[in-house]
Amino acid sequence: MSKPSWLRVQVPAAAPFRATAAVLDGLALHTVCDAARCPNRGECFAAGTATFLILGDVCSRSCGFCAIARAPGGAAAPDPDEPRRVAAAAGLLKLQHVVVTSVTRDDLPDGGAAHYAATVTAIHEALPQASVEVLVPDFRGRPAALATVLAARPQVLNHNLETVPRLYAEVRPGASYERSLALLREAARHKGAGAPALVKTGLMLGLGETADEIAGVLADCAAAGADLVTIGQYLRPAAGCLEVVRYVPPDEFDALVPLGERLGVGVVAGPFVRSSYRAAASFAALAGAPTGDRERR
Repeated sequence: MSKPSWLRVQVPAAAPFRATAAVLDGLALHTVCDAARCPNRGECFAAGTATFLILGDVCSRSCGFCAIARAPGGAAAPDPDEPRRVAAAAGLLKLQHVVVTSVTRDDLPDGGAAHYAATVTAIHEALPQASVEVLVPDFRGRPAALATVLAARPQVLNHNLETVPRLYAEVRPGASYERSLALLREAARHKGAGAPALVKTGLMLGLGETADEIAGVLADCAAAGADLVTIGQYLRPAAGCLEVVRYVPPDEFDALVPLGERLGVGVVAGPFVRSSYRAAASFAALAGAPTGDRERR
């Protein structure tokens, strides 16, 4: 299936792109931009932003949509110096809103929660004026793991539902829609205490979902207490990943914004929208935080 005209990516400005890559390479850091082959990588690197990928670059699960390397038995032990290096990179890039995600590490007793907490703490200590957003795995439904992350006080807790319940077995084997929804619900329960200030989740379209199923997920997100849902087009990142069933036209993405409003949840939608799409602006709009002069995609 050929890509439609609205899915063309512009070539980024070379010099700023290389400058961002040099900072990340110099500190031996991974990004989800590289590991997951995000189509926004060029644009974001050229703008001086990236989404940090911690806990290595090898995942313990085998999701059908993802290009990240897989090792079901686990990978190397977490690098105890990685939180410091992430904070150092955020400082060098002059970020006001820092987004951190990870591979899934089912091989670790806490799923990597303590490493997340150490990373958030390191960023807060190095950049006290910056806000921190974490995009976490489901931690196999362990409440204590989520509590560990929230205790470090990230301003945004993000966990992606990714798709509609009917497609989970194919798209997210090893995951559970109800378990992921429960994580969002638990994170939202802590919003009154100030950590997090904002709960997010994300969906991909183009995998065979129906309009009614999308509306059902948005209603579930609102009921769980999520503040924002990011919705983008699934693009097959590598051979062996799921095929695209349908390219969703921009006007259908646009229609999801008022639908979300009617159902009680904010929506940012578009073909190239990803989990951390304009994350600083989203945080500012929903939590009243300053945007600074940088934002993430």
